[in-house]
Amino acid sequence: MNKSTLALAVAVGVLAQQASAAGFIEDSKATLGLRNFYINTDYRDGTGPNKNEEWGQGFDLRFTSGYTQGTVGFGIDAIGLLGVKLDSGGGTNGAVNNSYGGTVFPSKSNGEAVDNFSSLGLTAKAKVSQTELKLGTLQPKLPVIVTNDGRLLPQTWQGGQITSGDIKDLTLVGGQIEQAKGRNSSNNQQLSISGSNSRTAAGRDSNKFIYAGGDYKITKDLTAQYYYGNLEEFYKQHFLGLTHNWAIGPGVLKSDLRYFNSSDDGANGHDPAYFTTGNYNAPNGKGKVDNNLYSGLFLYTVEGHTFGGGYQVSNGSSDFPWLNQGDGSSAYIITDMQIQKFARAGERTWQARYSFDFAKVGVPGLTAGLVYLKGDDIDTVNAAGRQAANGASEWERDLTVGYVVQSGALKNLGFMWKNAMWRTDLPNTRSQDENRLIVSYSIPLL
Repeated sequence: MNKSTLALAVAVGVLAQQASAAGFIEDSKATLGLRNFYINTDYRDGTGPNKNEEWGQGFDLRFTSGYTQGTVGFGIDAIGLLGVKLDSGGGTNGAVNNSYGGTVFPSKSNGEAVDNFSSLGLTAKAKVSQTELKLGTLQPKLPVIVTNDGRLLPQTWQGGQITSGDIKDLTLVGGQIEQAKGRNSSNNQQLSISGSNSRTAAGRDSNKFIYAGGDYKITKDLTAQYYYGNLEEFYKQHFLGLTHNWAIGPGVLKSDLRYFNSSDDGANGHDPAYFTTGNYNAPNGKGKVDNNLYSGLFLYTVEGHTFGGGYQVSNGSSDFPWLNQGDGSSAYIITDMQIQKFARAGERTWQARYSFDFAKVGVPGLTAGLVYLKGDDIDTVNAAGRQAANGASEWERDLTVGYVVQSGALKNLGFMWKNAMWRTDLPNTRSQDENRLIVSYSIPLL
């Protein structure tokens, strides 16, 4: 029995004795989230299947307890996930024989999508003053670890985390993650990064990711951040961030500055099986983690309009590293888009954004947004160790339209259309068009 499971069992035993205590029941909440999700990816060139297509219904049941009385309060949270296949595109689910999974659903050994998949996660928690400890299933959203929720069901993690807000204007966070459950999986697996996350015998992984850091509100409009993350045997990462809101004229300018310093750890520094992707004069274009990523994003909001622009530089001999088991993941960078992340070794990316909240013209609940990114100066190395691309480029255009019913029997029923185009001149890489249609609804049960 691992440490997280043991701690969870002990906490459940304590709660069994104190569940009737005031606060535990009175402050509990239960919600059923429904998500109907359709995705269609159209490959515009190259060889192989021309499209991936899947459609499913997701159920996300969550229970969050209050805390028992006393100096130390105890509680427990639970999350139950179920995905039901409605259509897998007649064999175009993005999986091949013996593949781990398709775009949305896990797959059988012959590549066909399963009819359904499910999982249950439990989290024991304890609280003293404004300090909270959680053990079990987690969904952190921090600069060095981000939970992905871009498909039918969300990603979850297994481990422990402590969060403290006892010091005025300072929030401190620390934790350790041992396993991840992918958004198209019912099983927990160990951790890895791009380039080493093959599910064959050649793949390498780790069962220890530690992280710590904090947010400090210097003023009500200025927040500074520092975080550290270490995936054992793969990489160490430092993050510095600064966000500022500045009232200018009738609107507000938000500035978001980020810096990541990432370097190798353990076997990644010398063992090719642990190497990551990037521009290397080495077989397969892989090597140790070596990346500095700088970015700035500026958004001006006025009368429902938001205008924005940003720039990002990825320096070093490797791509930007993040927790990536190869089944869909997120990174805390301003270029993490619907299709691509624009964080290849040497890449320079600029972006422009615009969004509008139609509540300003009498249609509350209706929003629309447009993002365009262009990255260039990409160099790559092929399997023979020779340069494959010199100054290659890529661009992506993302369009999002959403509407949430504001009143009546269908209040909070949401509709969203997400359309993306990605084009590149990278060798042996296929450009894509993608559409996602999402209908969501949340039902409070408790």
